[in-house]
Amino acid sequence: MPESPEVEALAQFLAHEASGREIRGVDVLEFRAVKTRSAPPAGLVGRTITGAARHGKHVELVLDAGSLVVSLGRHGWMRWLEAGAPEPDAELPPALAAIDLDGGATLQATDAGTWVSLGLHVVGDANEVPAIAKLGPDPADAAFTRADFDSALGRRRKQVKAILQEQESLAGIGNAYSDEILHLARVSPVVHAAALDDAGAQRLFDATVATIRGAIDARRGIPIDRLKADKVASMRVHGRAGETCPVCGDTIRDLAFASTTAQYCPTCQTGGELL
Repeated sequence: MPESPEVEALAQFLAHEASGREIRGVDVLEFRAVKTRSAPPAGLVGRTITGAARHGKHVELVLDAGSLVVSLGRHGWMRWLEAGAPEPDAELPPALAAIDLDGGATLQATDAGTWVSLGLHVVGDANEVPAIAKLGPDPADAAFTRADFDSALGRRRKQVKAILQEQESLAGIGNAYSDEILHLARVSPVVHAAALDDAGAQRLFDATVATIRGAIDARRGIPIDRLKADKVASMRVHGRAGETCPVCGDTIRDLAFASTTAQYCPTCQTGGELL
């Protein structure tokens, strides 16, 4: 799942490479991806891209009139093809839409899932996309404070891991970075927000900010086709069940619960208890 560090790097790449280019053609190959049926992507022909921005886990192509917002969903991404580049390997995720730009470059919206999670929204303003309008505060924002974090957590009897991934509470975090945050904060993946004392909440706040902002810095300038691999390589606990914890040397464990999974270190996070 794309999360804020990788989506931020994608938006920065698009702002640099696509700004100033006119859209010459739009080919939608999977019409289920189009979420604004009264404003189809084909109507973007002739408009000029003026920039790009990230909103949580969504990327916005800012146009001289309106915007194209790509909701990346669980398996979506974007692929950049320079003029004259060969067709992508058949083993790569298929393109659901292709945008041809002046100068010969093509921007493809792709989806690697077995069901369509990517969405295309042609809007006058990004906040017209319901999921963006409901986003909570973003830990990557320099203005994000402990008060914002405490408001997001509340005193709810809800697992902190779920709250970290709840886009209406905190924007941009998914399953992978929530595992990394909880490990750094030394917090169990099943603890409820209501059970955190002030020291635990402070550790979790510090870990959230450090993890997300550190990952954004680390991904900056990485080619967009390598961002997923770089993300995977950077993980300390997520996706590493059975491996050694880099902090204490214990074995990282896997936990499946509700509709998600978590990887955690018993010594660092649960007082040695196996969940």
